[in-house]
Amino acid sequence: MELPRNPFNRSLDGNTRYGCWAGFGTGYATEILATAGFDWLLIDGEHAPNTVPSILSQLQAVAPYASAPVVRTVNHDPALIKQLLDVGTQTLMIPMVDTAEQAARLVAATRYPPHGFRGVGGGLTRATRWDSVEDYLARAHEELCLIVQVESRTGVDNAEAIAATEGVDAIFVGPVDLSTGVGHAGNPNHPDVQAMIRHTLEATHAAGKAAGILAPAEADARRYAQWGFDFIAVGIDISLLRQAAIETISRYKPETPKPKSSLGY
Repeated sequence: MELPRNPFNRSLDGNTRYGCWAGFGTGYATEILATAGFDWLLIDGEHAPNTVPSILSQLQAVAPYASAPVVRTVNHDPALIKQLLDVGTQTLMIPMVDTAEQAARLVAATRYPPHGFRGVGGGLTRATRWDSVEDYLARAHEELCLIVQVESRTGVDNAEAIAATEGVDAIFVGPVDLSTGVGHAGNPNHPDVQAMIRHTLEATHAAGKAAGILAPAEADARRYAQWGFDFIAVGIDISLLRQAAIETISRYKPETPKPKSSLGY
């Protein structure tokens, strides 16, 4: 059996790709998103109630569709990274990367020896199609995509070095954490934060890597697309459901409050 191809990698062709956060933690909800036309979906293991089994079920649910799955881990734990790769994750996003040293350690966690320290699961793992993929140990890295998140002033300061790290394929800017960390909570559009975002984008492209960002507000997403971001998350499923529900009931109960969102909805 051939090594499964990574559809996310192949979609990064210079055109902006639009995605959606999948935060419900169920294959059923994520499969609905996969039918909606998004180029990619972020299965969120950091802030959503996901576990390895629930992430596996979502990878299986979206497999027949064109939307490419990206899985975000909760932290830098190599053991968890190993599990997520073993269940078939090919594009992995890891939050809160501040230095090139951290990035290099994460690269090593995704590689088998002698290039890293990923453990060998062999016939136990979906990634190998239960030992059906020829030369998986030697070739697995060819279809992996590692996205690291820059979400702090330190990360922005080290963006050039992080992007230049061999094995890092893309940088994803976290505008909400970044703005909060630099003293502009709830205001990613503050000029200082925007300058940091643009600096990170330019540093990433200078290294020949792809850049992504979260931008649920349409005006932000269109601006970032004009800047040249390669992939943009333009929706969050939980927020989309909540907003649609509020809009629906407000037609019949006009007094229903419409709360503001720090994410721009």
